[in-house]
Amino acid sequence: MPTSGRPKKLIVAIDGPAGSGKSSTAKALAKRLKIPYIDTGAMYRAVTLQAMRDGVPFTDKKKLAAIAKKARIELKGSDPEKQRVFLDGKEITKAIRFPELTKNVFHVAQLPLVRKEMVKKQRLMGKRGGAVMEGRDIGTVVFPKADLKLYFEATPEIRARRRYKELLRDGIRVDFKTVMKDIQGRDATDFHRKNSPLRRAEDAVLMDTSSLTIEETVDKILAIIRSNSLDGFKLGKRDRR
Repeated sequence: MPTSGRPKKLIVAIDGPAGSGKSSTAKALAKRLKIPYIDTGAMYRAVTLQAMRDGVPFTDKKKLAAIAKKARIELKGSDPEKQRVFLDGKEITKAIRFPELTKNVFHVAQLPLVRKEMVKKQRLMGKRGGAVMEGRDIGTVVFPKADLKLYFEATPEIRARRRYKELLRDGIRVDFKTVMKDIQGRDATDFHRKNSPLRRAEDAVLMDTSSLTIEETVDKILAIIRSNSLDGFKLGKRDRR
């Protein structure tokens, strides 16, 4: 592994369906690697929130694309676990996680014009200082030449259970059946949409997280990074073990 010159700005792309552990793992991995964590899902949620606030119909593709282009989305905080989301200078961290908004995200996320604008923003964020980026099309569209691509999967039941517990932790009361239905609906949309459908990149490492803890998943990823000796990137001392 090269030791001279500037360290490489590592890009780790994580794709997978809702509840597969992408967000929690990406946050923990970014913290270990000491590089930014970019939650692309939060960015689409921010656009959805603005559309709902403005009363823009989800059938109005041009207005939704205009919102995506104009939106100033910022992800702040050095600790990925406490990352805060801002839209045009105002915090929306909690507002974008309510079930009512979650049900509408797919209307926005599936639109080609919206995705085009989001990809531009995501690439700029990643190129600034490297990133652990997770979403639905990171390894296939946003960063097809990422240093490391991972594809997460887990059973629908396990993914719904994880999401259910997450909502309860955030103080959002919802029944499990509703969450399960939401997971199934999001899967149908993610896998079958015409623009950038969720799929595993040919060179992505498949990781079944069904029986893995976040820590175990992160350790597996770090082992992959070490074994590949990614050009110019230096792991922190605590990760050289």
